[in-house]
Amino acid sequence: MPNLTSPAVIKELLHRHGFHFSKALGQNFIINPGICPRMAEEGGAAPGVGALEIGPGIGVLTAELARRAEKVVAIELDDRLPPILAETLAEFKNVKIIEGDALKLDLKKIIAEEFPGMEVILAANLPYYITSPLVMRLLEERLPLQSLTVMVQKEAARRIIAPPGERECGAISAAVWYYSRPELLFGVSRGSFLPAPEVDSAVIRLNLRKEPPIPLPSEEDYFAVVKAAFAQRRKTVLNSLSASLGLSKEWVREMLGEAGIPENARAEQLQLEELGRLAAAYTASKKLPA
Repeated sequence: MPNLTSPAVIKELLHRHGFHFSKALGQNFIINPGICPRMAEEGGAAPGVGALEIGPGIGVLTAELARRAEKVVAIELDDRLPPILAETLAEFKNVKIIEGDALKLDLKKIIAEEFPGMEVILAANLPYYITSPLVMRLLEERLPLQSLTVMVQKEAARRIIAPPGERECGAISAAVWYYSRPELLFGVSRGSFLPAPEVDSAVIRLNLRKEPPIPLPSEEDYFAVVKAAFAQRRKTVLNSLSASLGLSKEWVREMLGEAGIPENARAEQLQLEELGRLAAAYTASKKLPA
């Protein structure tokens, strides 16, 4: 197998296939040899485990997953890359490449068909433009996965894993903590990629919960309240919920009182349990007679 973290080898490989990097797809290939083995290890790739990868690129992480996991299925959007992957991954008989958009494919069906009876993990080096929508889709669909181990831009990593109650917490953080127990694994410098991006990255792991961490009468209302509460971060929850949900301030005051939350609280100050109580109060308030 060629050294896929050598810039010279990568350039020769891509030149031979007539491949040029796409800025629109956020393509940056890993050239730091220590990253992918660590991602595969800490992501949980092991005998008897299936690994679903999104965006394999030229196969650097794919190869490390294949060395450890029972089977690897990699989803690639760029139709120029499968011929390259066929060459770089030729020695691995436990790898399958699926061409398509991970935001549109039926991932639950793919997992059921490709990994019967296996525990399944997901690993990915995600471009910035797809990070939030893809992470949210993976969580919302409650796919039968043990964990998501993803490399994202450093600032995105901070936002994603920020615990409720901390300043950097946002709507995506509150959703991530509801569905998983997130953790930062390690940082990745911009010089670890070809071409080098303008920012550093980080690898995070989202350990998926088997049960919700808080009781809720309506998940739909929880996410509606979370989205509304964080919609106008400089405002209090009172003002943000009133404006975003189209509720009178008196209505929201009663909800806050029911949830035991001060009227001057801001969304990033609320713990997961408080967000849950606020959502429950919202659900209950909608059932009251006008």
